[in-house]
Amino acid sequence: MTNLLRVHKKISAIVGKPHSASDTNGTLEYEPEMIVPIVSNVFHISCEVIETLQSFVQRSGSRDSRELILLLQRPAFQSLLLVHDTISQKDYVPKLPEPPFNTVDEDEETIKIVQLVKSNEPLGATIKTDERTGKIVIARVMHGGAADRSGLIHPGDEVVEVNGIDVLGKTPNDVLEILQNAEGTITFKLIPSESQRPSRENRVRVRALFDFTAALDRYIPCKEAGLDFRRGDIIHIVSQDDPYWWQARHEGDKQMRAGLIPSRMLQEKRIAYERAHSANNNSDQQENEDFDRQEIVTYEEVARLMPYPAVPRPIVLIGPPGVGRNELKRRLIALDPDKFRTTIPYTSRLPKPGEADGVDYHFLDRQQMERDIDDGLFVEFGEYKGNLYGTANRSIKEIIELGYTCILNPHHQALKTLRTGEFKPHVVYIKPPGFNVLRETRSAAYARSTFDENSSRGFTDDELAEMIRSGQRIELHYGHLFDDVIVNGDLSTAFEQLLVVARKLDTQAQWVPVSWVV
Repeated sequence: MTNLLRVHKKISAIVGKPHSASDTNGTLEYEPEMIVPIVSNVFHISCEVIETLQSFVQRSGSRDSRELILLLQRPAFQSLLLVHDTISQKDYVPKLPEPPFNTVDEDEETIKIVQLVKSNEPLGATIKTDERTGKIVIARVMHGGAADRSGLIHPGDEVVEVNGIDVLGKTPNDVLEILQNAEGTITFKLIPSESQRPSRENRVRVRALFDFTAALDRYIPCKEAGLDFRRGDIIHIVSQDDPYWWQARHEGDKQMRAGLIPSRMLQEKRIAYERAHSANNNSDQQENEDFDRQEIVTYEEVARLMPYPAVPRPIVLIGPPGVGRNELKRRLIALDPDKFRTTIPYTSRLPKPGEADGVDYHFLDRQQMERDIDDGLFVEFGEYKGNLYGTANRSIKEIIELGYTCILNPHHQALKTLRTGEFKPHVVYIKPPGFNVLRETRSAAYARSTFDENSSRGFTDDELAEMIRSGQRIELHYGHLFDDVIVNGDLSTAFEQLLVVARKLDTQAQWVPVSWVV
């Protein structure tokens, strides 16, 4: 506290200004000025600086830059930046209340007149008919829009006139037509809402787990106010006041006005209805079972995770059998064994001649391995020819603690236990190409079928088709967990794309579930 007071005095002296030059003791007195932050997003700027420095370090190996990165990544320093941003984004300066509106009679309602200049930008407000009174009222004010910036239009305000036209008895569409035909200045005569609670902008970021096109939505209050997005987009939620329609922007979008997107509750209800309707009209039992098992996912709250070289994130390769995950993993480890490693599996079978414990496998007796499985010590396990096989949690942790990037290619069901804050994996889906490309490339590479372990033959057409169907089911159930998708048509091209992903994890901040960061 003493140090904080000293800092405060120094800052006050720096930003102060002379109050009088003719004091009795011959010294100047300073009257402190208000300190105004230059920017309100220094934490985001620091993240960009770190990314730039990491790229520079890779090229030059600068020790000074590396030391600066470590300083900027210290939790105490990042917490200080977050506190600065939190304070600078709020306005603590006292404001005088709005002057009272002149009224002719105490029994008459207060009226306010608001003028907005019409431009190419939407007004940023939606209207509706009040179910109780039948009057036209402001339904919502879009954050950052013209109406919001005016500070004079609020949700619940009753619209009396628009450009001198009485809207009594008119529908919202009638009012919209008046606005569309208006030119220049638009004048609203409004009766203020009784409660004009200011709405603060949220700081929630989410990853969209479905596609949304406002123009195709039958129920959106205003299609022009909608915000389109695709699965995987990072969305900044600025308001969740409406239980059905949130206001949001694309992360990093410089446009001030927010747009409407379906809320989590609304989208979950839609998906549940669509599945029930689809099941009733679909005789395909397998597809119905897939829908029943599929998790209802809409948005995932995320935060930025900075790369930390001392604790590299595992890379998890997911895909259908035969798509080429083993070969991609083998090439990655062979390229740089000092950076990439994979786990040694555990098994309950006896060692074969020439096999060494801890080299080929970790050998355990069946009872011990079953106890470890029951205790949740394996991220995945299975039985093959009467013997248990599995990947242990501690095997992954040991590789991470040694500073290596762990490369895994587990069964897709292992994502349920593997994708946690404990491991913070980066999930890459290796997708098969279309049937013709798949058949052509596997034939040209003399790829051996993984469907028949007793033969070294190539893939049949039925096996290739099953590989594609299996991949589609994996995408249906687990697609919302993928961080990257690589189509393995040409193996060399797919490997180059995987290298880009690995380098990205070392140099760029990534959006991850918020629970992994907090």
